[in-house]
Amino acid sequence: MEEKVYSGIGASPGIVIGRAYLLDRRKVVVAGQRIEEVSVKDEVARFRKAVEISKSQLEDLKKRFARGLGKSHRYIIDTLVMLLEDKMLIDKTVKLIRESQVNAEGALKDTITSIGQKFDKIEDEYLRERKHDIEQIGERILRNLVGHRQESLTDIEGEAIVIAHDLAPTDTLQMRKDKILAFATDAGSRTSHTAILARSLGIPAAVGLDTITDVVKTGDVVIVDGIHGVVIVDPGEETFLEYLKRQRRFKYFEQELEKLRTLPAETLDGHQVYLHGNIELPEEVASVAEHGGTGIGLYRTEFLFMNRPTLPSEDEHYHAYRHVAAQAAPHEVVIRTLDVGGDKIALSQTIDGEANPALGLRAIRFTLQKPDIFKAQLRGLLRAAAQGNIKILFPMISSLPELRETKKILAEVKEELRSDGVTFQEHVEIGIMIEVPAAAMIADLLAAEVDFFSVGTNDLIQYTLAIDRQNEHVAYMYEPLDPAVLRLLQMVSKAAQQGNITLSMCGEMAGDPLYAAILLGLGFQHLSMNVASIPWVKRVIRSVRMDDANELVSLVMQESTAEGARKTAESFMQKRFPDLVAEL
Repeated sequence: MEEKVYSGIGASPGIVIGRAYLLDRRKVVVAGQRIEEVSVKDEVARFRKAVEISKSQLEDLKKRFARGLGKSHRYIIDTLVMLLEDKMLIDKTVKLIRESQVNAEGALKDTITSIGQKFDKIEDEYLRERKHDIEQIGERILRNLVGHRQESLTDIEGEAIVIAHDLAPTDTLQMRKDKILAFATDAGSRTSHTAILARSLGIPAAVGLDTITDVVKTGDVVIVDGIHGVVIVDPGEETFLEYLKRQRRFKYFEQELEKLRTLPAETLDGHQVYLHGNIELPEEVASVAEHGGTGIGLYRTEFLFMNRPTLPSEDEHYHAYRHVAAQAAPHEVVIRTLDVGGDKIALSQTIDGEANPALGLRAIRFTLQKPDIFKAQLRGLLRAAAQGNIKILFPMISSLPELRETKKILAEVKEELRSDGVTFQEHVEIGIMIEVPAAAMIADLLAAEVDFFSVGTNDLIQYTLAIDRQNEHVAYMYEPLDPAVLRLLQMVSKAAQQGNITLSMCGEMAGDPLYAAILLGLGFQHLSMNVASIPWVKRVIRSVRMDDANELVSLVMQESTAEGARKTAESFMQKRFPDLVAEL
């Protein structure tokens, strides 16, 4: 057999060699059909029954795995159950059955497509991937509608590498590391719940391989490289031996990284850096400490607003933030206020859709126009801050008047709480996201108004270079080391130093070991990232001196192209961390 190599996305690091098991995860093929008016009532009942069966299946799954999962993973099933109670999903499907006189399968498919289109407009990659959860829930309901039993991972005997079109988070929850060595899928992304769970469970995975299920058969020998997102089918002897060496080297390196878990992120000459985790749910806090992080550098609050018919109350905000602060104590928790626009599902009722939401009414612009929504969140935040180490982060600030209007509303909320006799934190630290070029250009002015900056490189790079990372035609131009980006970062750093405020980064750039020394040299004191990246970044920080970092910054700033800056950074890493570079 000829060796075949397929490239996708590295979803969970690790290298595994083994036999494939092709799992049937093809979507249920159904067709929309017209029904007689007399059948509408029965069709609605059939749909509701399928929803209840789906809910019961998930509840049974949660009970079955409750002991092994722990709270840190059970929230994923809770999220899926919540989607089964989502009025937009259920009510819209029922409405279509009744008004269009279409069968339940057709109505559900149309509803999922409609919801998916709304998610496609979301700029934040992490939130956009929640479309995947909706689709998975839809598939579960469809299977129950047509009576199609899905093959279970528990049916697999012996050790195997699972190959499937796609996997639901509930599939991953059923994986036992002693049986499921790794998995590879046609679909998926690094920010899907399935990928996040795989990293948490330590199961190597490659996703987004497009056609891997078309070429792999059960029993084939395959290599899954979850670091680089590569799958090799029927490897030749030379390739087999090479990956066997890489596998051993990676396992050794993982053991070495584990030794750093309880050690501080401190350079060889004693410069302290704080590594935090990016999370969206309180249940994820535990994994930050497990990976050697200290506190939360970005708590996304959008999930409080999504997949529900009503907006969250002040008390819901309060309890959610109080809980995450208690979980992270005594470390800090940086909580970002609502960072959505009118295109988001939970808020679609509050504003008309926009042709270009990336440049429209989103983030702080949206909340300034919806003071009731904003004030409810701020009241909850200030109350929770009285009982925990909480900082408030405002997203997408682009001008001084915008920041001052935000602070004015915060002051109004404090006064209202005082008048109501409610206990709250009077002197909570506030910061702003630096994620648009305008904010970077006036960082010196903004620094005088806040306690810290948190640079969101995902948007900053995208807006600076005018590149949509999701557009396959220009995604290759998305480059964190572009001279324009580096100059903006340096400008923000100088403004923070002169303003004597804390400088943080919470974008993906913060979690890439290649950039760690550069960010050190640029003056970043706090780096917040996906928890799986924490030990890798810590390894770099604990192995350099500030003189090295400063020298590297000087070198990359002299480069006139992104390619030149990247080669300089890679050369620096290769000389000082050849073992680490081999694993990246």
